[in-house]
Amino acid sequence: MRKVDIESLLPQREPFLFVDELLSAGMDEIVGIMKYDETFPYYLSCSRQRKIVPGVILIESLVQCGGAGVNSLGITEKALWGLASLEKVQFHGVVEPNSTVKMVVKNLKISNKVIKQTGVSLREGEAILEATWFCLRFK
Repeated sequence: MRKVDIESLLPQREPFLFVDELLSAGMDEIVGIMKYDETFPYYLSCSRQRKIVPGVILIESLVQCGGAGVNSLGITEKALWGLASLEKVQFHGVVEPNSTVKMVVKNLKISNKVIKQTGVSLREGEAILEATWFCLRFK
């Protein structure tokens, strides 16, 4: 599923849509990717020589991947969902320009009011971020 199709699953739009493609979406696992090229507008400059993707965007990307996957399954009410809680967030590395990040999200609980997921973001097969989170359906 390409970015154009992902827009039908999430309320976010460019420049705040941080999932390029859903590779798979199932009841147990969701897999997506995000490519960070030179034109990505939100790099954090650590120094003149090094730019990195801010950690908060990596988290948002992982959460968006999980949300797009759940919405693609059609198992929850069509509603606006929002991030309510982050747990166990661990950073293991950074993402620099011209990197592709693979996101693997596991569904822990899905109901019409709450979604609990856990996931890992991988750059070149190495974990750079692990997190667990809750999303709530807005009324």
